[in-house]
Amino acid sequence: MPDGPDHDLAALRVELERLNSHRFIRLHNSLPRLLAFNFARGLAFGLGTVVGASVLLSMVVWSLGQINFIPVIGEWASEIAREIEAGRGN
Repeated sequence: MPDGPDHDLAALRVELERLNSHRFIRLHNSLPRLLAFNFARGLAFGLGTVVGASVLLSMVVWSLGQINFIPVIGEWASEIAREIEAGRGN
């Protein structure tokens, strides 16, 4: 294997070509592609956040509804349910 500045320069050119052909670099070289990618990423993040929060909140509310056997928490949950029903009637 020859060593020297010419070999090092050729190896550097090969690595630079590999780097420039990488998908990450191609994506960031084009402004429309970068904007589209970030828009899609933001949509996916927002949708995942909303769906995850909805599932988590519904599980918490359902589990709180099942706690009628604990006297203090059961009475507290029943009082909240009565207040909500009274608020709907107004």
